[in-house]
Amino acid sequence: MEVTLRDDPAGTVGVNARRKALSVHASYPRAAIIAADTVVCFEGRVLGKPRDLEEARTWLTAYSGKTQTVYTAVALFYPGAQEPSLRIEATSLQFKEYDARTVDAYLALVHPLDRAGAYDVNERGDLLIAGRIGSYSNVMGLPRGVVRDWLVAHGLLGEERA
Repeated sequence: MEVTLRDDPAGTVGVNARRKALSVHASYPRAAIIAADTVVCFEGRVLGKPRDLEEARTWLTAYSGKTQTVYTAVALFYPGAQEPSLRIEATSLQFKEYDARTVDAYLALVHPLDRAGAYDVNERGDLLIAGRIGSYSNVMGLPRGVVRDWLVAHGLLGEERA
């Protein structure tokens, strides 16, 4: 079960990614495991996935013209390790100025209920997002650089392929 620590986005994703990795490790103790969790921090609140379309609409409307931060924790469990290694990445997103019609159009195109923050940067994110500072793949939910560096460090991916 995922937790939300109201004013601690890094702590929230860290706890959740670690729990996911430990859960998989219990069934596959000799496997290399990569588990992740993503939340949005907006105006001091940690937002996971919206409960329903009305909450998604409320959140998306509130983002107009504002900035938020997307946090993803990646728990990396190497065979033989006692605990997963944890990496946390943060990316800042600037939202466009938009109105209720834009939100409704977005909701007609994208199913937001299984996405942290009620949007998908990769699925019509151009309607809402003006720009970012940080990793694009982090906003998608799995920061590629963090995973690549861990795989290379553990000999699971050759540096020439990284």
